[in-house]
Amino acid sequence: MQTGVIGIIGGSGFYNMAGMTDVRMEDIDTPFGKPSDPVLLGRLGGRDVAFIARHGKGHRMNPTHVPVRANIYALKTLGVTHLVSVSAVGSMKEEIEPLQMVVPDQLIDRTVHRPRTFFDEGVVVHVAFDKPYCADLREVLMEAAVGAGATVHRDGTYICIEGPQFSTRAESLLYRSWGMSVIGMTAMPEARLAREAEMCYATLAMATDYDTWHPHHDSVTVEVVVQTLNKNVQRAKDTVANLISTIPDTRECTCGHALSSAIMTSPDAVPPEVKERLRPLLEKYLP
Repeated sequence: MQTGVIGIIGGSGFYNMAGMTDVRMEDIDTPFGKPSDPVLLGRLGGRDVAFIARHGKGHRMNPTHVPVRANIYALKTLGVTHLVSVSAVGSMKEEIEPLQMVVPDQLIDRTVHRPRTFFDEGVVVHVAFDKPYCADLREVLMEAAVGAGATVHRDGTYICIEGPQFSTRAESLLYRSWGMSVIGMTAMPEARLAREAEMCYATLAMATDYDTWHPHHDSVTVEVVVQTLNKNVQRAKDTVANLISTIPDTRECTCGHALSSAIMTSPDAVPPEVKERLRPLLEKYLP
């Protein structure tokens, strides 16, 4: 299966993608509303790239209100096959220091208010999600981060909370007791929807603080997060720039056919309007 457009979702502090050529903006409507911002399209590292600022320019949207379904759907219609999420996170382990990066391999979802599937009516789909991140994309992302001079932790579990408040100390200590590596507010349902869209998905998690658990560090604040992000965002951009040209031309993983054995509903029972609404996702299987 051929690699298509490389998608980048920029998180806190990562609001644009420098170095792109042939740049244009695409204002897209989706069945799930408008994305966070118009999608920035262009060329980088010899590849077609699509960039979207998760929270919108000026950081207008809190994590709960990010239109994740619209973002992923829009990127799917543009031909994105690989999606890299750049996210600010808190560290839940002493050895993951602020300014270091993590490429997690597992996720725990503690969100409560967010739609988590494209297939909420007219068709029932159960995708496999035991490995929420694409191992192949994770591997090249880790190497790109090392090449950009980052200290990289090569696995770990990202726990995604609803927010927008930071954790209580009791919550933070509980998550540490579970063995969590980092804590954030944006990986879910992004990872779920990327799998339903048959995209390879990986997260570059930038540690900004020690959340609220650390006895010798002040609890996380917006000021602390922003200060650390400003120091680290260029390294994140360098990592993404390094990554683009190293993604293989073909996909050997299973992400590209995640729906092949996941659709429970009989094809003749799916309403035509649902097939049309979800055509970019279903057309391979329900023509």
